[in-house]
Amino acid sequence: MGQKITIEPVTRVEGHGKVTIHLDDENNVVQTRLHIVEFRGFERFIQGRPYWEAPVLVQRLCGICPVSHHLAAAKALDVIVGVGPDDLPPTAEKMRRLMHYGQFFQSHALHFFHLASPDLLFGIEADPGRRNVIAVAEEFRDLAVQGVMMRKFGQEIIQATAGKKIHGTGAIPGGINKSLTIEEKMKFLIGKDPMNIDQMIVWASSAVELFKDYHRKNRDLIDHFAAFPSSHLSLVRKDGALDIYHGVLRAVDKDGKKILHDVDYQDYLDYIAEEVKTWSYMKFPYLRAIGKENGWYRVGPLARLNTCDFIPSPLAQKAFEEFRSYTGGKPNNMSMHTHWARLIETLHAAEMMKELLEDPDILSGELVKKGNKTIEGVGLVEAPRGTLFHHFRINEDDLIEMANLIVSTTNNNEPMNRAVELVAKEWMNGKEKITEGMLNAVETAIRAYDPCLSCATHALGKMPLQIELYDVNDQLIDHMQT
Repeated sequence: MGQKITIEPVTRVEGHGKVTIHLDDENNVVQTRLHIVEFRGFERFIQGRPYWEAPVLVQRLCGICPVSHHLAAAKALDVIVGVGPDDLPPTAEKMRRLMHYGQFFQSHALHFFHLASPDLLFGIEADPGRRNVIAVAEEFRDLAVQGVMMRKFGQEIIQATAGKKIHGTGAIPGGINKSLTIEEKMKFLIGKDPMNIDQMIVWASSAVELFKDYHRKNRDLIDHFAAFPSSHLSLVRKDGALDIYHGVLRAVDKDGKKILHDVDYQDYLDYIAEEVKTWSYMKFPYLRAIGKENGWYRVGPLARLNTCDFIPSPLAQKAFEEFRSYTGGKPNNMSMHTHWARLIETLHAAEMMKELLEDPDILSGELVKKGNKTIEGVGLVEAPRGTLFHHFRINEDDLIEMANLIVSTTNNNEPMNRAVELVAKEWMNGKEKITEGMLNAVETAIRAYDPCLSCATHALGKMPLQIELYDVNDQLIDHMQT
């Protein structure tokens, strides 16, 4: 008897989604889909608003990565007010970068220590009552404290640069509205232990070593779970370095061959299109030159380390060299290695925060610049979860008349669906009974991408997790609720 398994909502991600798995009469997986079923409305919500409100408004897409939306919108509006990325005052650019690295640091710490670590520390098939951050705090207290303090440090960097920890106002069209005070700077540089940047670098380094040790002991899981070949896309600096704030668009295929050659992201529509499918409110981006079927790509930590040539900070560069040597310099297509890449980026963010905190430009200098206004602009940053596009057009009354957002999770839509299919087939083919381990394996594959479903859809979901099993006639024959 054919069956349909529904996982709704997916847990330990930001936002909510649903997975359906269809089995044939022999209980083999024949179709899987990651559905985003709530309506996304922000591209409409901000139409008719004055353009200068956009950097504040778009942050309401997400409480986890508002800084990324804040900066992407501000960069798009820089173009509209006539200020190119090379024209931004040094104080403004460096304050924005400090804000962005603080965002990366806190978001990556949140994901690894709070959302992903229960799967790694307790195992995919562990009792769900134990497989959570509360159990991590009980059994691995020092690790949990480390994660909390790292996230706190990143949030305080955001507060100092953006005005608030969540939904700040620091970035404005053409610049920034504040510089750092000497007191703020010294607090971060030499603050009371453990809340100083040197301790954050130590902890970030130890997190990389923690994952490497886990990998050595669990190589089969980390190397083979949800692994599949794909292309990868990200920003890179013009010299090929990892850069999360500004650069050119590069994509490589599964073998490392460039398929998007360091292009200006203002022209992104010449290179990227989005497919619409009836069963999800989230679109499916692809590279136009390759087409819908094969032009999809991954974004995020794994993609960034596959597309860049080097990391411009010493400790992270050393870790990057070891990461790349594991695959002989070829792109790494192992989904669970995203956690490794994420922690290397966390270390890089800590190193860059120290470099910026020691830069005198963050204390004083010109904050805002204006040029000749135009009607349209594109802003791009690397959000923690991947490449984030903001595109705005205004009318003669300075009101937004068009907005197009391609968020990180949307870019990862097809890869997440493929990861779900791989894991479902491995864990569910030929099985007659649904187990908690099977269901969490599917979620673990999704969680590797740290998806922000609220960003992609502005979703309002339901808790707790519900699983429903349907027969071939779509009649409910079993259900489970956690």
